[in-house]
Amino acid sequence: MPIDFQINRPMNEARIVVAMSGGVDSSVVAALAKATGAETIGITLQLYDHGAAVGRKGSCCAGKDIRDARAVAEKIGIAHYVFDYENNFQESVIDDFVSEYAAGRTPIPCVRCNQGVKFTDLLNVARDLGADCLATGHYVRRLSNTGKTEMHRALDPARDQSYFLFATTKEQLDYLRFPLGGLPKPKVREMAAELGLSVAMKADSQDICFVPDGDYARVVEERCPDAGKGGDIVDISGNVLGQHHGLIHFTVGQRRGLEIGGQSEPLYVVRLEPETRQLIVGPRRALAVDQAFIKDVNWLAEDFDQIIQVKIRSAAKPVAARFDGEKVTFLQPEYGVSPGQAAVFYDGDRVLGGGWITETVPAKFENPE
Repeated sequence: MPIDFQINRPMNEARIVVAMSGGVDSSVVAALAKATGAETIGITLQLYDHGAAVGRKGSCCAGKDIRDARAVAEKIGIAHYVFDYENNFQESVIDDFVSEYAAGRTPIPCVRCNQGVKFTDLLNVARDLGADCLATGHYVRRLSNTGKTEMHRALDPARDQSYFLFATTKEQLDYLRFPLGGLPKPKVREMAAELGLSVAMKADSQDICFVPDGDYARVVEERCPDAGKGGDIVDISGNVLGQHHGLIHFTVGQRRGLEIGGQSEPLYVVRLEPETRQLIVGPRRALAVDQAFIKDVNWLAEDFDQIIQVKIRSAAKPVAARFDGEKVTFLQPEYGVSPGQAAVFYDGDRVLGGGWITETVPAKFENPE
């Protein structure tokens, strides 16, 4: 299946660098780039300890994944290089993840990784190699509209990764290519199988590649032991209801794991207070938020209506809201909004930009019952 990489010169004179994580998506992108006739170079970034990652399911950019990327490159006949970015990844992604979790916020390391290691460091490597573009296996579309480059959600909503790419700058977007944005995942696996790639049925990496077992608390406590200290579970009226075994085990909106009995209605985590180590809980209505303050906004578009769509979790549906440059005001109360999350702005499928939530304003109900 031919893919237009939108390079403004003959493809036999072009050079494409492909970010190869060792998974099926980036492997197919490399094969698609090779099929254009352009010189294609695969680059893999080793992001954490090679030995510790060998054989781990759900990882990427380490251990077996590097070997898989190398095998694919050899199969399709392209050059492949591995760059050690472990220190950069540790400082810009893992350390940030730990400090955010320890501070009671909900971090999104995949955004930090794309923002830094992948779309800054790797992009610079591609430029140094004289490439016309850097291609990745992300499921998002890059479209041109009246001379402007836009980011749009993937055609397959189940695979769309635009939420994790909101921090991509306009300059980076001009240089990036996302060949899979218009394809469903089953088609990509089918293409990999037809090409005889060994990764055709390889499992997808996890959202947080360096925590493949999902035990975020362990990762945080290993690096920040004080974050695992217990404290009081307190309701929104200030009454102590019980004890917890560390705030790092909880996020806003969580219900399971509280182990509080004898309550008249289900209780949810409403707020985390690291200074006092208190876990504030309340009924679901206490999770409702009218506004969220936003920092470090990155804009990919400038022309849009007063009412936009905002997504505050990767799996959530966008909801209608206004943004005044400082805060998002939801047209209807939104639930489970937590500092540290990203608020990503949309106009239909077009990604307008986004920023980081720093503070929320609880919703006011005329009749709280």
